[in-house]
Amino acid sequence: MLVLIRTIVYASVFTGIVLIVLPQQILRYIGITPQETIGLLQISGIAVGLVGGTVALWCVFAFAFIGRGTPAPFDPPRCLVIRGPYRYVRNPMYIGAGMFLSGIGLYFEAPEILLYTVILWLIVHLFIIFYEEPVLKRLFGAEYESYRNSVRRWLPGRIK
Repeated sequence: MLVLIRTIVYASVFTGIVLIVLPQQILRYIGITPQETIGLLQISGIAVGLVGGTVALWCVFAFAFIGRGTPAPFDPPRCLVIRGPYRYVRNPMYIGAGMFLSGIGLYFEAPEILLYTVILWLIVHLFIIFYEEPVLKRLFGAEYESYRNSVRRWLPGRIK
């Protein structure tokens, strides 16, 4: 139960800052207000955002229930999470977050949010390569190596 509480707190803080507060500040800074009409871009944005948000939440709860930890680097899972969306791609949580942000960009027709998404993705990519993957290799050894060799980092689908 405690791991679930830790996961919810971490996910709420991270999501609140990176996926809601910062994009809201960008929108406010560039003077974009809520749409008065709903068109194809808004519907597409809602759909992309909902799918992305659902994937990200699924991952957060997979960390709690399967990995017995949180997505936070300072409180990582105790078990390697390779089920659920992690069966198809190694970083579905980041993909879901990127989709969520892209959905916001589409909904508000804000290329600035899409640019923020690209910059955030680049930062995350570097974080994964230089921090997360070496830590996972150290923590989970051969199990992680096998997983890394059979599941792609960004593109869904099995390699072998």
